[in-house]
Amino acid sequence: MASRFQAIPLVASPSYPNAVAWSDENLIAVASGHLVTILNPASPFGPRGLITVPNSEPFPIGVIDRKDLFSGCLLPNCLSRDRQPCVRSVSWSPLGMAPNSGCLLAVCTTEGRVKLYRPPFCDFGAEWIEVMDISDRLYEYLTSISFGESDVSCPNNSDATKDIHAEDPASFVSKKECKRRKINKGSQTTGDQLPCQGNSENSNSSSGPYIEREGQGLKAVYKLSSDKLEEGKLHHIGPLSKCKAKSLNKMQENCTHPQITAAQYASRNAMLWSLAVAWSPLLQLSSKLCSIPQIGSSVSLLAVGGKSGKISLWRIYVPECYSIEHSRVPTANIVGLLEAHNSWITSISWAFLISDSSNPQVLLATGSSDGSMRIWLGNTEELLNTSEVDRTPFFLLKEVITADSIPVSVLSLSMPAKSLHKMLLAVGKGSGSFELWNCDISDRKFDKIGSFDAHYHAVTDLAWAFDGCSLYSCSQDNFVRCWILRGSSLHEVPFPSNTPRLRSSTDVPDVFISCMGLAVSPGNLVLVMVRNLDLELLDSMYQKKAQKAVVEFFWIGGQQQDLLSKASPLVDVVEFPAFPEKELAYWESNILWSLKQYEHLDKPLVLWDIIAALLAFKQTTSKFVEHILLKWLLSSYIGYNMDLSAEKILPLVSIRLSKINSRKLHLLNIICRRVMLSELKADQVNSEVQNLEVSHGAEGEQVTMWTELLRCSERELRERLVGFGFSAFLSLKSHSTITASRPGYWYPVGLAQLEHWVALNHERVQDQLKVLSSEVGRHEKRLEYSEHEAAEQCSYCSASVPFESPEVGFCRGVESDSGTGQSHRLPRCAVSMQVCPTTPLWFCICCNRWGSRLAPETLFSMSEYPSDFKSSTESSVLEVPSKPLCPFCGLLLQRRQPDFLLSASPV
Repeated sequence: MASRFQAIPLVASPSYPNAVAWSDENLIAVASGHLVTILNPASPFGPRGLITVPNSEPFPIGVIDRKDLFSGCLLPNCLSRDRQPCVRSVSWSPLGMAPNSGCLLAVCTTEGRVKLYRPPFCDFGAEWIEVMDISDRLYEYLTSISFGESDVSCPNNSDATKDIHAEDPASFVSKKECKRRKINKGSQTTGDQLPCQGNSENSNSSSGPYIEREGQGLKAVYKLSSDKLEEGKLHHIGPLSKCKAKSLNKMQENCTHPQITAAQYASRNAMLWSLAVAWSPLLQLSSKLCSIPQIGSSVSLLAVGGKSGKISLWRIYVPECYSIEHSRVPTANIVGLLEAHNSWITSISWAFLISDSSNPQVLLATGSSDGSMRIWLGNTEELLNTSEVDRTPFFLLKEVITADSIPVSVLSLSMPAKSLHKMLLAVGKGSGSFELWNCDISDRKFDKIGSFDAHYHAVTDLAWAFDGCSLYSCSQDNFVRCWILRGSSLHEVPFPSNTPRLRSSTDVPDVFISCMGLAVSPGNLVLVMVRNLDLELLDSMYQKKAQKAVVEFFWIGGQQQDLLSKASPLVDVVEFPAFPEKELAYWESNILWSLKQYEHLDKPLVLWDIIAALLAFKQTTSKFVEHILLKWLLSSYIGYNMDLSAEKILPLVSIRLSKINSRKLHLLNIICRRVMLSELKADQVNSEVQNLEVSHGAEGEQVTMWTELLRCSERELRERLVGFGFSAFLSLKSHSTITASRPGYWYPVGLAQLEHWVALNHERVQDQLKVLSSEVGRHEKRLEYSEHEAAEQCSYCSASVPFESPEVGFCRGVESDSGTGQSHRLPRCAVSMQVCPTTPLWFCICCNRWGSRLAPETLFSMSEYPSDFKSSTESSVLEVPSKPLCPFCGLLLQRRQPDFLLSASPV
C-alpha cells in the first residue's frame, strides 16, 4: 500500500465498525473508545474537539415480579456490568443543521443512548456541546403509546443466548464492582423481609429501601415498595451504574410504574436500546438545491436503529436563522417507527434519489444481525409534511435474506450522477466478504454483481469514490483494498504507488492489528482510515501510554479509473521524475473531475483536498499545476479548444465573467487566492486587488495576470450584490408597512455605502448599475431603509470614518496638541460595506473578510449578470433568505476562533 502523507495518534482505540466520518465542512470525527475525537485534516497537529461519553441512568420502564428476574428474556440485562460506556456509532448531519450553519454530530453509545452535539463556536472550549438527547425523546414517545404492547413477544432461549454473547462489552459486571458492592454475609433474605444495603439515608426512606440480591453468580439492584411487601414483588431498576445517593434518590421516584411481565420488560428495553445512527441528505420542499438549506422548508431525517429491529425516524429542522453568538435547540419531531427487521439493526445508509419529477425521493438501506438487508423508498413531500407517527411514509423495494445468516456489519449507498435512477449498494459482512448490488429504481430491477471474499475478518467499512467508479473496503484483518467497477464486474487495483508530500512523515508506530473505519474526502482525493495499534509491541515508556490508535491520510487522486484504463499517457506535460506519466494522467483527470463536481449548487464548497494536492505538486513543478488549471478554465469558462497559454486564456476569461454563474466565480476566486497567489497573504492579496501597480518581483508578470483575473471576478460579484440591493430597495419602497426583515431573511442595508462604491468605480461598473444608483440617490426614504447615515463613526473614539475603500475604513482620530491624531483601522462588512460593529462577526477563512450582515441567497444562484435587476427582484424581494456564505468565495462563514481552538478549514 502507498505511504501515508500524514498521521495522527489517538489516546483511545475504536471498538466498532465505521469508526470515522468526514463532514461536509471538512471535519473528521473518530469514535475512539469512550471519546469522540474531532480533527481538522488541514491542521492535523493543531487543536482538537472532544466529546466525552457520560454514564447514563437506565430508563424506568416498569415493575417485574421477583420470580421472573432470571428468565431467558432478562439474562442479558442481569449480566450487564458497570464500565465506562464507549462510542458505537457516529454520523454527521448535512451542512446547515447547526446554529452556526455547520454540521451536527449524532453519537450512539454502548448504553444505547443517542445524543446530538454542536461545535463550541461561542463557548471557547474543546468539549463539544450537547444540544439534544434523542433517547429521552424516544422514551417519551414510547411511553405515550405504551410501548406498543400488542407487539410484545419474548425471544426463545436460543435468541436469548445469542443476545448474551452478542451483548456489548460494557454490559457485563466487573469484578471490581462486584467486590465493591458485596452484600453483608450475615444478613439473610427471607421471603417478605429483605435487608437494606447501602446508604442509611435511603434505607430509612418512607418509600422503601434499596437492596442487593446475589444468586447464581449474578447481582441485581431492587427497590422494595411498601405496598408490595406482602406480595413479595420488587421494582427491577436494571443494572446500577454507581451506588450514589443522587442515583438512588432518582430511582425512588420510579416506584409508581405498573407491573409488567419479563417479556414486556425485554421488549421495552430492546426498543430503547439504540445501535446505529445515520443522517439523511437534506430534504427540501422546492426542487431547487443549494449548498446551505433554505430556512423553513428544509429538514434532515435522523435514523436510529435499535435492538428491537425497528428504526425510529426523526425530522430535524433547519434553524430559523443562523448565529455565531446564540445557540438554539433544534426542532425535532418523530416521523415514526419503521419495523425494518426481526433482529438487531447493525447498519444504516441513506441516499438522495434525484428524479425527473418535482418530488424527489430518498433511499434507505438497512442491515441486520440476522444477515438480512432491505432497501426502502420514501417520498420527500410526505416525509416533510406527515404528522401521523403511526404511518411511516416508506415502502419496501427489496429484501435480501441469506441462508448463512452472517450479520451485516456495514452498508454503503452510492447514486452515480451519470445514471439518473441507478443505485450501487455495497454490503459488508461479519465473515469478511462483501456483496455488490446494482439497482435500477425506475423499474425496480436488482442485479447482484457478485459476492467477494475480500478479507479474513469482519468488514468494518466500505466507501465509494469518484461517482461510484471506485470502492474501498477495510477489515479487522488490517487490510485496506481498492476496487474498480467496470460495467457489471469488480476488479481489485493497487493503490497509487507515488504520492505528493505536504510535510515530513509523522513519528507514529506502524504496528497495527486492525482497521476500524475509513472515509473519503469531499473532493474524493484523500482517504482517511483509523487503525488500532498492537499495544504489546509498543514502547511501554512513552508510546503505550499515549498512543492507542492512529488516523492515517492517503492520497487517492492518482487512483486508476475506468475512464483512463486504456488511455495513452500525457505528452504535453513536462517530465516529472517522481511520478509515472500515466499516473499523472490519472491525477489530472481526477482533479478536473473533482472541480467539475463543485460547479453544482447542491455540493458545499470544501476544496481542501484539491488545493492541498495542487500546492503539493506546485512545490516540485508549477507547470503541471498551471496545465491543469488552464485546462479547467478552457472547458468550464470558455467552452472551446485553444492553445493552453495563460497569456491567451486568462484575459479571455476576464471578458466573459458577466456570462458565468456565481458558483464558478467563487471557484475561480478560491483557486486564484489559494493556489496561484498562495505566496501572498490574504490582506496582501486584497491590497493587490485594489492597487495593481505594486511590483511582484521576478514572477511579477504571472502574479499580475492572476491578480487581474481575481480583481475582475470579485468586482463582478460585488456589482451583482450592489445591483440586487438597489433593485430590492426600489421594489420595497411601495410597501410602506415593511420596516425590517424577518429573522433569517436578507434586507437591503448600507445604501449610502453602496452609492459611494458606485461613484468610486464609475468608469468600471455597467450602465445599469449607474442608473439604479441614481434612482436610489433621488429617493427620500433611502436612509430609513439603510438604517445608517452616510457619515459613520468610529466604534472606539467616535470620530468620523469616511468611505475610501470597501475593505477597511480609517477614522480621522482625535487631534492632539501636536496636530496629529490616532487613527483606528476598522473592517468593513463584506456585504453592506458598512463599518463593522465590535460584536462578534462572521469571518471568511479564505479571503479574511468580515461580515456583520449575511448575503442574500439570490447572489449564489445567479446564472449570469442580470439584464434587468428590477424584473429579477419584483416577485420575490420580500422572501429572500440570507445565507452564511462569503459573497466573494462562497465558503461557509464562521466565527474566528483563537489558535488553540478547533476551526473548520474548507480550503
